[in-house]
Amino acid sequence: MKSGRALALACLERWRNGAEFADKTVAEIFSRSSLRTADRAFALELFYGVLRNLSLLDFWIGQLRLASLDPGARDLLRLGIYQILVIETAAHAAVYETVALAHPRARALINAILRRALREKDALTSLAGAQPPAVRFSLPEFLFSKWSTQFGEEAALELAAWNNRPPPIYARINQLRMTPADFLKQHRGSFLLSGRTNFVGLPDPTLALRNGDCYVQDPSTAIACELLRPAPGENVLDACAAPGGKGAYLAEMMQNEGRIVLVDYHESRLSRLRENLVRLGLTNASTLFCDWADGASVQASGLEKGSFDKILIDAPCTNTGVIRRRVDVRWRLQPGDFFRMPRQQLVILEAVAPLLKPGGSLVYSTCSLEPEENEAVVAAFLQQHPPFRQTTEQTSLPVRDGFDGAYAARLEL
Repeated sequence: MKSGRALALACLERWRNGAEFADKTVAEIFSRSSLRTADRAFALELFYGVLRNLSLLDFWIGQLRLASLDPGARDLLRLGIYQILVIETAAHAAVYETVALAHPRARALINAILRRALREKDALTSLAGAQPPAVRFSLPEFLFSKWSTQFGEEAALELAAWNNRPPPIYARINQLRMTPADFLKQHRGSFLLSGRTNFVGLPDPTLALRNGDCYVQDPSTAIACELLRPAPGENVLDACAAPGGKGAYLAEMMQNEGRIVLVDYHESRLSRLRENLVRLGLTNASTLFCDWADGASVQASGLEKGSFDKILIDAPCTNTGVIRRRVDVRWRLQPGDFFRMPRQQLVILEAVAPLLKPGGSLVYSTCSLEPEENEAVVAAFLQQHPPFRQTTEQTSLPVRDGFDGAYAARLEL
């Protein structure tokens, strides 16, 4: 591929035809590219930008072309119109270089539509502003309606706008390797985030990551770990651990003393987790394959009842609190997911809870904004397990706190 636009187009085509998340699509396509850094960054901007604005771009295409389009032509028009109407790329480049990617038979059509978009730019922008929020912010209608009921329409609009802004890069300093002061000195351009002593913003984390000096994650992910408060020497379980950000923070809080077992049911994710443990210098952590929904797998794990002082269950969820970072989550969600996921989360809680020692603590967490996956799951579990009691609960709401969405509840036995 000779350009960032070609790389972005390849990502769009693969994403549209596959079942994988956008970040995996990027990893696969980019691994085969030799483009320079600037071109790769532009490809990322185009690919993620199109996914963030998919409904809006298709609305504009519908204003410019009444007849049907084949999927390849639509992908090209999405790329071109995104450049023209959203990021305002130089007109010649946006049109000429996008048209050059089209099949020869389609070039005249793509060229005509993009040039019309240039001529009618102001009218198209004005039309977009009058559309319903689901079109303006490219969200499924059912999701915006749900958020309007939960948070109120004004907050739902703010949340929709938040999710369409590219996220900054945040990272947690690995204090097993260095102090925050040393990190700031060694990695120029980094800065401590407001109210945090161990989370930084930094323009390019490449070197710091390679050295194991940090782990890229949003400060909202720390809520669950800091509610659990593992101590050095304790026996700790991270039940849904991959790719390892929370588990690594727990191990750091334990000062590499005691034992932490990191569990996941995807071997490929466990492989990545192990790489992260080595890079971060964690010596008190081990990994284990286990599917909590499979009784035979739980039995084969060898984990004994009542053997852990602290347990973290960062449960699989709908990810509605991190749509800003996982931009295509919105296009994979279905209304039924808000009924399906709580059942799965309760199964995990039921399987893991017996592993906690009497007097121990368990934190249940998600990166979902939805009460069905958060408060309702905890309430249902507590109703069936009277020995447990909830002592603390904490949330992160993007439009209130300025970070990703998250939920965590601490339960004591």
